[in-house]
Amino acid sequence: MDLPVLWFGIAVLAWVLFFVLEGFDFGVGFLGPLLGRTEAERGAAVRTVGPVWDGNEVWLVAAIGVTFAAFPDWYAALLSGLYLPMIALLLLLAVRGVAIEFRGKHDTARWRDRCDAALALSSLLLAGTWGAVLGVLVSGLALSPGGEVQTGGWLGGLGRSLDPLLAPWAVLGGFAGVLLTTVHGATFLALRTTGVLRQRARRLTVATAPALLVIALALFIAAGHAVVAAAAALLALAAVAAWRRAEVVAFAATTLAVAGSVVAVFTAHLDLGAGTGAWVLLRSTLGASGDVTLGAAAASPGALHLITVAGVVVLPGVIAYQAWSYWVFRRRVTSGPVRPAARRPAPAGRPAR
Repeated sequence: MDLPVLWFGIAVLAWVLFFVLEGFDFGVGFLGPLLGRTEAERGAAVRTVGPVWDGNEVWLVAAIGVTFAAFPDWYAALLSGLYLPMIALLLLLAVRGVAIEFRGKHDTARWRDRCDAALALSSLLLAGTWGAVLGVLVSGLALSPGGEVQTGGWLGGLGRSLDPLLAPWAVLGGFAGVLLTTVHGATFLALRTTGVLRQRARRLTVATAPALLVIALALFIAAGHAVVAAAAALLALAAVAAWRRAEVVAFAATTLAVAGSVVAVFTAHLDLGAGTGAWVLLRSTLGASGDVTLGAAAASPGALHLITVAGVVVLPGVIAYQAWSYWVFRRRVTSGPVRPAARRPAPAGRPAR
């Protein structure tokens, strides 16, 4: 297989894994205070992602690393055109990580409420901003034939990074991102919790999935991408499965819907009838001469051979470790208060500690 095509597939796979895994992380983050009426229920929601959230973010590092190493021109165009949203995303990821890790460091309800609020707000903004960034990948950037992003509007340099977020596809992507992570997070909570939290998450899936289904159908009509139609069908399946209490099926359906949506975004401008070297990775809004194509953006053959050797060694290990961690933490999390483990009675003849 052509190495640029192979690494384009690996880059898309890494982005798919990031958005699938972090999608339910973000959803759980802002659904916890909404579905958890008590402190114990909100804590249970956080515990469903507590052991795995940082491992899920490894795929962001992998996706950015693969994009940078295999397609440096694509990476440069994206980062130079969206540097302010990217910085905002990194700051929000940091806030979210601190809120999760520091929630249990101080034993007061007020402290935990503040951490829950920071976690919910940062997760909600992350879902909307990532959705808008994916929308920009569909609408394109103002790229010159030399690959430079043109400055636009009265904001000057700021406009270069903020204008793309005002495009219709970016706004629609932001709304779709929040709704999709809501459904995906709700199916994950229904799958991983017990009691009232499980019931509320299931009801939220049934209530939200139809709205997202309407958006997906609108996107299919606008873009005509078959994968978007498949995602719409999967969201309908998720709603029916949640209503019938088939939580594994509902979560699998939303997982495939998120994966299909990301694939649709990254392949939105691929002309399969053209040569692979002419595949458009990032469209220019100024004209076809500014498009970033697979052939022009790919690294040299020597660099691609080198990262292929590194990828064969690293990627299977990352996948195996993550699968093992999900297997270890596969049990459901109780929605009630967590009681401390009872101490074993001291052996006869020894004083109790």
